[in-house]
Amino acid sequence: MNLTGPRRSTPTDDEATAPVELPHILVTVAEDGTLTAMVDGAPFPSPDGTAWTRATFGPLMDAITKDRTIAVRVEVRESDGSVFTDILRTRKPRRAVAPSENSVPETRRSRHARRVPRLSEVTAHGFVPGEDVAVATIVSHTDATGTGEARALIDLDDLPAGTSHEVILFGRISGTLAVRRLI
Repeated sequence: MNLTGPRRSTPTDDEATAPVELPHILVTVAEDGTLTAMVDGAPFPSPDGTAWTRATFGPLMDAITKDRTIAVRVEVRESDGSVFTDILRTRKPRRAVAPSENSVPETRRSRHARRVPRLSEVTAHGFVPGEDVAVATIVSHTDATGTGEARALIDLDDLPAGTSHEVILFGRISGTLAVRRLI
């Protein structure tokens, strides 16, 4: 009797996207805020010859990970001696859903049954470009733009009725915290 089940011949999505050994990124922060980046012990200079800075941390990570198509282990050593370590995972590509060839004809009832979401936009500044920004009451996550701005759309129908609502945007790298009231 075989209790382990059949062996898989094809890897799962996680096995196919995550290498066994992750590239190691070491970022050292100088007193003046400039960054020195090393990838597996080799220097990673800025493509335009200028110094990497805290403000260019997002573009630095994008350049090394090729816009998050490569998973990496990141170690940031601050000038005060503190160390931050994290794994930047790859982004799963969004797949477009092809329309069904034998779609069901639209009926009068199905047209009225569609729910149109009531959305509210929340924006704040001060984030590191490209950083992951948590949206709380955690209903979603968003990324900061190249200018350090984060934007989130919240479906008001997903929130409990009868209470005033506030949203928190939290930058996971910068520590930036912004509280905004939903309109």
